[in-house]
Amino acid sequence: MAGNVNKVLLMGNMTRDIEMRQFPSGGSVGKFTLAVNERYKDRNEQWQERANFIDCEVFGRKAEVMAQYLGKGRPVFIEGKLRLDKWEDKQSGQNRSKLKVVVDDFQFVDSRGGSGDGGPSGGSGYSSSDNDSYGSSQQTSPAYEALDDDDIPF
Repeated sequence: MAGNVNKVLLMGNMTRDIEMRQFPSGGSVGKFTLAVNERYKDRNEQWQERANFIDCEVFGRKAEVMAQYLGKGRPVFIEGKLRLDKWEDKQSGQNRSKLKVVVDDFQFVDSRGGSGDGGPSGGSGYSSSDNDSYGSSQQTSPAYEALDDDDIPF
């Protein structure tokens, strides 16, 4: 098999509002945690559920849009890639690492009004082919147009 693949697809609930930071170059980064529930059968064949808490980062205009429309408790579908950050702990001098997801695209899962049904909202989402990751100051407009619930025909 030639090549490598690093693709992550996740749907879960935001555990907190997005924490936004600005780069000196003018770009922005948003950090958040996504809770993704997993169902499995234990040794006794009983269904169990556990939450996985996944740290995520999103850059540029996507970060700004997500921060504007998504917050704690809101469901979201994200596409991205895994990244391993490594650093040396300043206090102990030990090497540390953390695996996170860098968001490439996302979709809103419910309407802005929070219908509560958790179903797809009919394609409301943000997707772009530009590469504004890693703090680039390239600005793009979102690939969606805001709609009122009355405008949706279903």
